[in-house]
Amino acid sequence: MIGIIGFGRFGKLMAGYLAKDYRVVVYNRSDNAARITEIGAVPGDLARTAGQRVVILSVPISRMRDTLMEIAPLLSPDAVVVDVCSVKVYPVQWMKALLPESVSILATHPMFGPDSAAASLLDRKIVLCRGRIAPERYEKIKSYLASKGLMVIETTPDEHDRQIALSLCLTHFIGRSLDAFGAGELIIDTEGYKRLLHILGVVTHDTWQLFVDMNRYNPYAEKHRRGFMVAMEKIEERLKAEGRAKG
Repeated sequence: MIGIIGFGRFGKLMAGYLAKDYRVVVYNRSDNAARITEIGAVPGDLARTAGQRVVILSVPISRMRDTLMEIAPLLSPDAVVVDVCSVKVYPVQWMKALLPESVSILATHPMFGPDSAAASLLDRKIVLCRGRIAPERYEKIKSYLASKGLMVIETTPDEHDRQIALSLCLTHFIGRSLDAFGAGELIIDTEGYKRLLHILGVVTHDTWQLFVDMNRYNPYAEKHRRGFMVAMEKIEERLKAEGRAKG
């Protein structure tokens, strides 16, 4: 039995896949009972959902601490609590600090979403950071994920956040900047410009709150974001200097 707390875009995707293999109970703050039932899962209140043997938290990073405090007294002593946040250092610290010591902890980051994995999980990536979990339970979960065609990447929370600050946070920053700039489709375009629009389209499908949270809670995001802006300013200054020299 699996409990999923949160039924946003990713929670819905995850529940749909897991419900093919397990009985899945889903709790959401707003009433989504019809949509939950439609994908083969079962609507439940917070106590019932948090009482399952595996509990997956699919909530915004900014709500995670409060959610952990809410569910801590509701968890089964042998439960495995899994998070799917796009940052890992802080969620792991919070889970270790706020959940009972008897509860196992597994930090994950599925590197896909409703747009990229709607049809299949084949060759999609998922990051696993062992928090506090027995080897046999960890290997069982890892084997299940691999059996679905997922590419499992094992790393530490710190190394995850270091790399994701570039591969995700910076990508979203560029996409959001393109959106604010007003970039859109053109008749006279290039393949490179089309790729930029693809980035814009991918990131704007996600919520602004996710964008804020991934930058606020990733300890390396600001450094790379500011470094990127400094690099752009240097290129702008070089263009100006060479333009003046030729004038």
